[in-house]
Amino acid sequence: MTNLSERLAQEAGEVIAGGVNSPVRAFKAVRTRPRFIHHGVGSRIHDVDGNEYIDYVLSWGPMILGHAHPRVVEAIRAAAGQGTSYGAPTEAETTMGVLIKKAFPAVERIRMVSSGTEATMSAIRLARGFTGRDKIVKFDGCYHGHADSLLVQAGSGLLTLGIPGSPGVPSSLAALTLSLPFNNRETFTGAIERYGQDIACVIVEPVPGNMGVVLPEPGFLEYVRNLTKQHGIVLIFDEVITGFRLTYGGFQTLKGLQPDLTCLGKIIGGGLPVGVFGGKKEIMDCLAPVGPVYQAGTLSGNPLAMAAGCATLTILKEMREEYDALNNRTGHLCAEIRHLFKTKGLPITINHTGSMFTLFFTDDPVTDLASAQHADGAFFVTFFEEMMKRGIYLAPSPFEASFLSFAHTRADIEKTLEIINDVLRTL
Repeated sequence: MTNLSERLAQEAGEVIAGGVNSPVRAFKAVRTRPRFIHHGVGSRIHDVDGNEYIDYVLSWGPMILGHAHPRVVEAIRAAAGQGTSYGAPTEAETTMGVLIKKAFPAVERIRMVSSGTEATMSAIRLARGFTGRDKIVKFDGCYHGHADSLLVQAGSGLLTLGIPGSPGVPSSLAALTLSLPFNNRETFTGAIERYGQDIACVIVEPVPGNMGVVLPEPGFLEYVRNLTKQHGIVLIFDEVITGFRLTYGGFQTLKGLQPDLTCLGKIIGGGLPVGVFGGKKEIMDCLAPVGPVYQAGTLSGNPLAMAAGCATLTILKEMREEYDALNNRTGHLCAEIRHLFKTKGLPITINHTGSMFTLFFTDDPVTDLASAQHADGAFFVTFFEEMMKRGIYLAPSPFEASFLSFAHTRADIEKTLEIINDVLRTL
């Protein structure tokens, strides 16, 4: 007899393409079936078979307050009681915009959308409309959603223009995207010198989280900022993951950087679908109805998402002094994991910033996509399986970030370390 998650996976496969509504949820990289989740509370999630897990995925980052935070749930309930969508302005949209503007000094105007993908896609269109240029630059391993212009991989050789990274992406469109190695000033300089007059924007995750957590080398983002400014190129920071994750604000707030446009999502929706892009007034005023660049969405600024987002950001603002404690808790977890692996003589590199981290099973530094791919993927699969058996829910991919929430307790950390120690004894 199969368990309930297995049966639900089989049923989903008859209805949903691939059985899931986002590919990584299929657990294909870890040789097992996905767990179907029934509910979550605080730092824990529970699957339909009654198994409890300490959750380090947190819906891929948004649940920084933990699951089912009472104030967020009540805000959603109250908003739903008044109606779920109007296709017309509401006061909550302005409230959300004010909260974001105060947290991000570089953001003078915002536009609500319904996902991080929509935010990055719209920001790129806006940059193209503002500059009158067509080419864009991204960095290998930085994921900005599934818009066609961004599903591009770099070819071989310095400054090779992108080729489609997915069937369905026209080669003519992919040719407008240049993908460069992250943390490589020389390659970036060459690209700007060669194509600068044709480049509308450079889009970057200031701390990439989708090749695993990779930190920018000191001065790299400042260099990108200076060079883009010199060439009239719009700099877009994709802080969909890092926004309100590392501090109350974003990575740019911590480092005093000023991108031209910023994309946000995940945490600002409190678990509901939402995205935002915003930045300099002169650029944002190119959007319709003021300017000629068209962007629209029936559910943009949805009242339930605004209620959840406003509640979440208000709570985080009240807790802004507690970020240090959360970040220190994450640092303690990472240090203790590193110690356990080294004691066993096993290779590990842990990239960590704030409350996000990735375990790379290699002794070599991980500074870009190529070095991330050198980690031991087979060991990750075994480690993942053993951790799941013992009640630790990790991302089912070696190229993702793990997260802590304010709901994770010292007891959660100690239990996790005990389980890791037990797993390492069996490997």
